[in-house]
Amino acid sequence: MFELKSYLESRRDLFEKKLDALLNIPSSGSGRLLSAMRYSLLSGGKRLRPILCFAAAEAVGGSPSQCMTTACALEMIHTYSLIHDDLPAMDDDNLRRGMPTCHKAFDEASAILAGDGLLTLALYFLSSPSHWDSSDPALNLTLISLISHAAGQQGMIEGQMLDMESQGKNLSLDELEQLHRLKTGAMITVSIRCGAMLAGANSHQIQSLENYAAHIGLAFQVADDILNVTGNSALMGKATGTDDKLNKATYPSLLGLEPARAFARELVDKSLRELEPFDAKADPLRSIALYIIERNR
Repeated sequence: MFELKSYLESRRDLFEKKLDALLNIPSSGSGRLLSAMRYSLLSGGKRLRPILCFAAAEAVGGSPSQCMTTACALEMIHTYSLIHDDLPAMDDDNLRRGMPTCHKAFDEASAILAGDGLLTLALYFLSSPSHWDSSDPALNLTLISLISHAAGQQGMIEGQMLDMESQGKNLSLDELEQLHRLKTGAMITVSIRCGAMLAGANSHQIQSLENYAAHIGLAFQVADDILNVTGNSALMGKATGTDDKLNKATYPSLLGLEPARAFARELVDKSLRELEPFDAKADPLRSIALYIIERNR
């Protein structure tokens, strides 16, 4: 029987060692910038995107070693987005992963620059031949293009902009779904696609895995919206009730709490159907889909 807890722990251990090694770089200044970058990047977290990258590679017969640098770059980009998301100009959060947010532990200018530093460092590792996961230059260039697209103006950043613009507005369900498919779903989808591509997946496998990713990406956000209402801030490591204070459109506010839970479950069921052509090597992806709606943080 597959045990998700031991799987997550083993993959996190592999990932954290590589991530720490990549951040073991010399500073050309006071060291404050690198300290702020390391503070946010190495403070734990679910590591969902790199683990999904690993699990997608494994689902098609590959291994985490085939996508390790890419997984680290994905987490650097995700962490940069969290640093900026927490700033007073955006969500103005004081806690992240149970610790003071970067701008509270350092200052706003350092937090902005730490986020900038992580984004550009991710692109450096993705584009540096000495760090490539694949020996195929064309594949590596494709990965850079896909990740940049998912993280940028047509993906995560546009989703964040829509999120900011939506505060105090009455969004339709279609508008809310589009917001979250960009803000959260784009980076989840590209994490899975990159892992599959690096492990040599065929086009049918990639399409099924992308469909899976689209469903769990939205389910993750629905679950986050629910936890913002019902979650324990001590367990979550961040404040709850913030969506209501910021007057944000959420799935519980539009659908109600129980219908939102049912919708998240429906999305997970759809994601699991996409994995039916895969054998037991996709069990980590199956378990992660269920974990997304059963988690308490």
